[in-house]
Order: sequence, then structure tokens, then C-alpha cells
Amino acid sequence: MLLSRFRAALLAVLLASGAAPSAKAQAPKTWSSSEILLGLKKLNVLGSAMYIAAHPDDENTRFLAYLANGRLLETSYLSCTRGDGGQDLIGPEIREQLGLIRTQELLAARRIDGAHQFFTRANDFGFSKTSQETFTIWDKEQVLADMVWVIRQRRPDVLFTRFPPDARAGHGHHQASAILAAEAFDAAGDPKRFPEQLKYVQPWQPKRLLWNTGSYFTRPGEDLSGYLKVDAGGYNALLGRSYGEIAAESRSQHRSQGFGSAAQRGEALEYLQPVKGDKAKTDPFEGIDQTWNRVPGGAAVGKLVDKVIKEYDAANPAASVAGLLKVRSQLQSAAKEQFWYLEKMQQVDVLLQACLGLHIEANAPTASIAASQTAEVVVEAVNQGAVPITVRQVWAEGFGRDTLVAKELRTGQTMRVVLRLPVSKQVPPSQPYWLREPGTIGMYTVPAELPLAQADLAVRKKSKTENWLTVDRQHLIGRPENPISPNVTLELVLQSVPFYITVPVQYKHTDPVLGERYQPLAVVPPVAVNIAGKAYVFADNQPKTVPVTLVAGKDNVRGNLTLQVPAGWQVEPASVPFELKAKGAEQLVQFQVKPTSSTNSEGQLRATASVDGQTYTRGLQTIAYPHIPTQTLFPEAVAPLVRVDLAKKGNNIGYIMGAGDEVPEALRQIGYTVSLLNADEVTPETLRRFDAVLLGVRAYNTVERLRVAQPTLLDYVKNGGNLIVQYVVSRGVLLPEIGPYPLTLSNDRVTVENAPVKFLNPKAPILNTPNKITAKDFEGWVQEQGLYYPSKWDSHYQTVISSHDPGETDKESAILVADYGKGHYIYTGLSLFRELPAGVPGAYRILANMISLGK
Repeated sequence: MLLSRFRAALLAVLLASGAAPSAKAQAPKTWSSSEILLGLKKLNVLGSAMYIAAHPDDENTRFLAYLANGRLLETSYLSCTRGDGGQDLIGPEIREQLGLIRTQELLAARRIDGAHQFFTRANDFGFSKTSQETFTIWDKEQVLADMVWVIRQRRPDVLFTRFPPDARAGHGHHQASAILAAEAFDAAGDPKRFPEQLKYVQPWQPKRLLWNTGSYFTRPGEDLSGYLKVDAGGYNALLGRSYGEIAAESRSQHRSQGFGSAAQRGEALEYLQPVKGDKAKTDPFEGIDQTWNRVPGGAAVGKLVDKVIKEYDAANPAASVAGLLKVRSQLQSAAKEQFWYLEKMQQVDVLLQACLGLHIEANAPTASIAASQTAEVVVEAVNQGAVPITVRQVWAEGFGRDTLVAKELRTGQTMRVVLRLPVSKQVPPSQPYWLREPGTIGMYTVPAELPLAQADLAVRKKSKTENWLTVDRQHLIGRPENPISPNVTLELVLQSVPFYITVPVQYKHTDPVLGERYQPLAVVPPVAVNIAGKAYVFADNQPKTVPVTLVAGKDNVRGNLTLQVPAGWQVEPASVPFELKAKGAEQLVQFQVKPTSSTNSEGQLRATASVDGQTYTRGLQTIAYPHIPTQTLFPEAVAPLVRVDLAKKGNNIGYIMGAGDEVPEALRQIGYTVSLLNADEVTPETLRRFDAVLLGVRAYNTVERLRVAQPTLLDYVKNGGNLIVQYVVSRGVLLPEIGPYPLTLSNDRVTVENAPVKFLNPKAPILNTPNKITAKDFEGWVQEQGLYYPSKWDSHYQTVISSHDPGETDKESAILVADYGKGHYIYTGLSLFRELPAGVPGAYRILANMISLGK
């Protein structure tokens, strides 16, 4: 009995993570009658499609919605990266934090359009202009292996790419995704390629590979007669929406990218160019049997499904339960190693729950649980349908916690069971699996294994029973997020037939504005160590206060906190004892840190908490936005230390936030007094107080009030002020002119971080006062040198520096300076928003010169 339950639970977990849009940290899904009917129809379609591109937001959501809901295919989107290198329109998160947000935005999109989401280990290291450059940073063979693994798992009949494999794709990542897709098309069916995968999957050869092209890739007047045409703009009566409407809602989940979309209705042709495989004349799935006849013994299943569909009563979905049980029985008697039998078995169990109106959830009383603590999980099952059902047992796999219930639930009845789940003190925090170990600039590292159940590790060492579940590296690859853990499984009996439903343990609460909210139950360390600030930058040898906040993950935590600094730095005090009496309690500890030499130097400080002989060096970061589940990260408690030779003129800075960045805190690090301004506070009297006013990244894309405030800002310049505008995205600019004189924004950029810089006007004050800017100031930059440089500008603007990527011409508009009245207007596309938090010394010196101009 234990073994059968174990296998059932394991199967449910693995299928849920690999074959369906993630339901982690979501309200349990409710089904309308028409959605159930659509699901029943999908049972009779045995076809699969996979769409491949480079980033979140590259996917064609209308085509995905059409494939998943119109053609009823098992549809997947494989994104090479998580979008870590992009910019954030909704907050200050960059790099890994942004990648986590964009991962969840993709999952939110897939829950709407019905496709499944997968990734490779490739890291979005920033904009790349060629596939050649991309493959010098990505491990091409590893990314290809990941693609092949997902293809072999999902067995798509047809592969689609979003981009061509050449310069027309624009971004080097885009080109690379198409190149890799073509290679994966061949490699997936070759047993000699990546044979280590064949322990778990079989080789799989898709029928064809097609490029989903569009007007932006074709030349005006180009003959498209050789392309397949598909109308993806149809209307789905069961969903009450067109695929264009579904797509708009799906794409609008990419909020961090500012991709809110309007709904489209009516004909929408998608053009598909053959790339590899069999040629199709009229339809991309031509020649592919998508019925139950494609699998041995499937005809009998198809007949039973046909009968369920024919007899379906939209006013009484529960009447379909008996028929679905027959379908399930037929599937169980078939060969279980068949991909489609396992796929459809999961769909049947989901539809059974939907037809029954059975609501199940497992909730913890708090959002987190510390290692060595016990979580009290309330499991609730509510029968909202007309068919009685028996809950036989409830258990949490891996915890050895079984509860015999044997309770019949009739219409309207509720069952509640409390499970006490002990968490081992050795269990690591619930860090996303791809962030648990250090990676490279181009690739994330996947750990050797990840626990599915947070049970006591001693049980695993002492017992040979199946009460411990892990996922190995191979089965982690491709997943959008950690497998559900911990989870609770219910053994249900319906008309004498047992089946199982597995649900995640979550924290549920009611937000006064957003209403009922769910978030993952996070395993946290007994104490988290948070360091305030991204970098500590010293322009002199005066000490700075480094605040460290301790956060208790459980009650009664005592220990000592130390702050380690490298040679050439001094910290006081050396160690501080702490005591936190209640879970969630915080204690602020302040250290004094200073350099011991006037020589420029860089290093890193690290905070360490010691509790009961164990050391803890991770902080606790929560990312919360209303359109995605709350995410919990555990970053290392480290921060850069930088001693920089820097002078400045002026002191008071006004800062108008745009899309969100951490530049204000960086300015405070070098001694400026920074006031954050709302755009409606932009008045002549307010601006007069400031030596300079800075606009945050994308301010002219996101701050509507700037339409009205612009004349006041330019008057401030005319009267002697400095206005510094950081990069503005060329699309969606709020004003026809963002400066006192015309300039044309573009997508031009320099992606090579340390591209050599020429000084076009070496005597320009902005290069000499109060700091002498040299080539050394452009060393050690991260991700990119600059972006969204203007392509044209009025002669009133003075160029200052130039640089270029390999094989390109000079870009001269990284810094544009215009005298306007008594003051100065500066536009800069330099990526200061990345360099300052990273502690790049030259970025501080350059910005100080901008602020000091004319002083």
C-alpha cells in the first residue's frame, strides 16, 4: 500500500511540473461547464506543438492560444533564457531578481493561453548583436542538450521558431535560439546525441520545423506563396473569446517589460516557412495522426471519450463522472510507459475533480517555516457537486505523516484534517533551484538533486522505505520553478475506484485591496542576515555605517553577528551578540567600516550569523507584485566595498523616479543629499533648491505627469540648473521632444562592457571637473556600456565620448551635453543604473562630473 501510494504521489508531482502550466501558489482552479467540455474534447486530441524563442515576451501568444485552445494540442513554449538581462518597468529589480519576476510572468501568461512553460540553463547576459558573440558566452552544447531534453520529454509533432537564424532576428540571442532549434530538431531523434538522457526518455523526431515569420521579417512585396498560412484569429465559443483576446490578456502579464496589449478580433494570418523535415502543403500538422489511433490500443479509449463528449450535460457535469472513470480504467489497463497514456491520465484526473466540483487545498498558518520547526497544515476538501466521494487517507509524502480519514463527503460537506509536518534542521532554504549554486555569466548551474519533501534527513539515511523524494539534475532541467514541495496527497474513492490528488502546501491570506491571496510556503533559515545597500563606496577615509538587519525565522534565536572585511579595511565592533524572541522579529545592528589607506581599492564585506554552532550567511528578500505569486529569495549577505578617488561639487539632488532604479542610494553613498520627487512636485520653487535634478531610467516612458512638468524642468535649466536624463526607450516616449533641442532616440547601444572609449573633446569640463575622466574609468563595467543612444541630435548638443562594438562604427551619443540658458541639459545612455549598484568606481566619478557641471 505504501509503495503504490508513493508511486502515485510521485507520478502526480512529476506530471504536474512537466505537463501542465504551473499551479504553484495559485488559488485552486475553478472550472466552468464550457471549460470542462473543452477539456473533454482535448482528451481526444493526441497532438503536440512546441514554440521556441530566446526570452520571456518573445513568444507569439495568439498562436499559442490558437494551438492550445483551437487545435487542442499539447502546446509548449521553450524560452532559452529567463530574461535576466532586460530592464524592469515596475521596480528596481535587475539580473536574477528580474529573471525570477519574468519567469513568473511567463507562468501567469501560460495559465491564460493554455500552453506549458520550459527553459534552458542559458542566462540572459544582456543584449548581444550576433549569435557568434552569444555562443562565446553561452555553453552552446549545454543549451542544445537542454532543448533536446525538453523535446524528448514533450514529444512535439511540430517545432516552431519565432526568429530566423540570421541578422534579421536582431538580437544575437534571437538568432541563437533559431540556430539551436534547427540543431535540436535533428539531435532529439538521434540516439547518439546526449545518450545520458535515454535512461529516462526515448529519442523523438518531430515531423517538421517551421519558422513563424511576419511582416517585420519580410520585405515589402515579398512573395509569401511558399509559406503556409494559418488563421489564428478565430473565436472560441466555449471560452467566449477570440484567440486574439486571449493573447492580449496573456501578453499583458509581461508587466515588467511594459507589454500591455490591446485585444484583437477577426482574421489574423500567421505565416509559416518550412525549415526542416517533411514539407506540408496546406497545414502545419499535415500527415500527423492526432487521434487515439496513433497509440496501440488507443481506439478503445477514443470511443469511450467520444461517448462522454456526446452525453455531456453542461447543466450537470457530474453526470460525466461515470464515463470518465471508464476512460480512466481503460487508460490504466494500457501500457503505462506510453507518453500519451500518462498525459491523458493526468487530464482525466483533473477533469474528474472539475466535474465533481471538488475543492481541495492545504494551507499553512504562516508564509514561512524554519528548518527544525513543525508546520501545522490544514487540509480542506469541499464537495460542491452532486456525487458523493470518500476521502480515504491524507498524507504528506516524505514526512511519514499518514492520516486515515475514511470520511464520505456528500454535497456541500467539508472535511478538514490537520497534519503536523516536521522540517529537518538540515534542509536548505527554498531558493529557486537555478540560483542555489554559483553559475557563469552565460549559464546557470543546476544542483545534483533537490528535495521534493522537506522531511528529516536522518530518515533517509537510516531507512530504506520510500518516504523521501528527490528530483535529480536531469529532471530539474527545463522546469520553470522548483517542484511543488512540500505537498499533500489525498487518496479518494469514487464509486469504489481509488484515485489521487496532490496539492501544494501554501499560505493563504486576505489582502484588504486584492482579496484572497496565495503564496508558496517558504522554508527559511533560523535567522536571515540582510545588508542594506548594494555597494558601499568611499570617497575618503571617513567611516560609514553599515546596517545589518537580522530577521528571525523562528522563536528564540540567539547568536553572534560578525562583519568580515578584506585587508585594508577596518570594522567595528568585531562581533555583536543578538537575541530574537519571536518569529519575524528584527534586530538592527550597525557596524562602522572604513578604509585604512587612501589608495583606491575594492573588496567585499560579508555578514555572518552564528547560531548553535551553525553559520548563516544569507539574507531574505521578498518580491511582491499583484500579478504574480510572492517570491522569496535568499541572497548571500555580501556587498561590494569600494574606495574611490572622487571629488564633487554641489550637494542637493532632486530625483524623479522612472521605471525604478537604485541610483538615489548610490548618490547618497558618495555624500549627496537626495530628495525623491513626484512629478507633481516639480515647481520652480521646489527645483530652485537643487544643484542638479536627475530623471530615473525610462522616466519619459512611464511618468505621465512629465508631459505637464517638462516646461518647468526646462525653465529650471534655463535659470542655471543641471538636468540629467538617464536612458529613455525609443518606443512609447511621452513627449515629442525630451530635451531643449531636437534629438532622435534609437535602439543603438554598446553591448561590450569594456569597449574602448575615445574622448572626442578631451578639454570638455564634464571630462575634467572635478574629476579627470580617463579610460580607466570605463574598466570593470557590467553587462553593457550603454543603451538607447540617440541616432540624431541638434547641433546645440556636444558629444563627449564615443565607443563601438566589434565590427561597428562609433556611437558618439552616450553623453550629450547642451548649454541652455544659464544651465546644462545632459542626456546619457550609459548604463549607470547597473554600474552604480555594482560599485563600479568610474561610474561614480562620471556621474559626479555631470552633477558638478558649471559649478
